[in-house]
Amino acid sequence: MNPPEGFAEFVAARGTSLLRTAYLACDFPDEAEDVLQSALERACRNWHRLRADAAPEPYVRKIIINLAISRARRRAILRFIPTHSPPDRPAPAASDVELRQVLVDGLRTLPPRQRAVVVLRYWEDLTESQTAQILGCSVGTVKSQASKALVRLRAWLGEEVTGLVGS
Repeated sequence: MNPPEGFAEFVAARGTSLLRTAYLACDFPDEAEDVLQSALERACRNWHRLRADAAPEPYVRKIIINLAISRARRRAILRFIPTHSPPDRPAPAASDVELRQVLVDGLRTLPPRQRAVVVLRYWEDLTESQTAQILGCSVGTVKSQASKALVRLRAWLGEEVTGLVGS
């Protein structure tokens, strides 16, 4: 199947930005590529629905966020299913970790909805109303989720920075 007209150009132009969004929205870095691929597949199938003057990036970004939240929910449910051996956990970050990696690790401590708000508001630099539109919620919800997320990140970063300096 050949991609619809304009789809390949869109992916070439915006693929890296969309991958960054997926990377920040997902719990695990390996999952980001899968989420992006699934989102692009859905967008390709529904490309004909987009108006000629509509920007496809918010549409694809919304798919990415929804997929990331769905996967996080699925993982949360699977945590209750007993396993014979505990799952592997990543090793703690070394003391020379760059600030960017520390921030990404901090993002992963947030619940999926708060993580999505932080990624869209601060990494993607969207307005509160644009973020609310993508997430399908009110501007007030975006504000409260962002506030709660920033409190959690500040507390987590305080512990991480103290741990890095104390080492």
